[in-house]
Amino acid sequence: MKLTIDPQINETLSDFKIGIIHYNNITVSESPQMLKGRLQLFQEQLYFDLEDKDLTDFPGLLEWQLVWKALGADPSRYRPSAEALYRRIKKQNYLSTINSAIDMNSFLSLQYEIPLGLYDADKIGGDVEISVATSADRYEGLNNRVNTLTGILVSKDAEGAFGSPYVDSKRTAVTEQTKNALHIFYLRPSTERDTALQLLTAASNMFTGINGGEAEFYVV
Repeated sequence: MKLTIDPQINETLSDFKIGIIHYNNITVSESPQMLKGRLQLFQEQLYFDLEDKDLTDFPGLLEWQLVWKALGADPSRYRPSAEALYRRIKKQNYLSTINSAIDMNSFLSLQYEIPLGLYDADKIGGDVEISVATSADRYEGLNNRVNTLTGILVSKDAEGAFGSPYVDSKRTAVTEQTKNALHIFYLRPSTERDTALQLLTAASNMFTGINGGEAEFYVV
């Protein structure tokens, strides 16, 4: 599976980059108590931080608002997924645990302040392109709605759009049957490539530490 970025994006944002991790032979299950506790504790700490801070005080959230606007999306109507998580926590609407892969994805998104997408690689058809969506790009999302994604970044395969830093599709959702996965990190454009590789190293080690398997990662 090859992943590319539409050149139009780099024309608008010259430093735009994506982190990719491919996982093979993972075992997705109910989250261990350690991960559940870590995710809960992190949310509780964030809640207290958010009492004294605005969302734009978090560098990753601020940078992604700027990316959103630069590419033509409305950040007050469709929020980057990391910001949406922080807004939930600000209301003390903490995330429920789902499974060991999705819970780790949520933890990493909160920790790094960036949107992430985690997909069942065996449900993706062919190569993947990251592009800015048009009115033709839509799918049934994990929010139980048919989402029209105009102006929002999307991940597309041979069958069409399946993911975005706004909401992901049901078609490629990770379940306890998933054995191979694609993890997309919507990195801050300001992140240096070496720093991005260090981030992906740490994230892949945490993910495979919980879910097993092997990981291969790179920056596009």
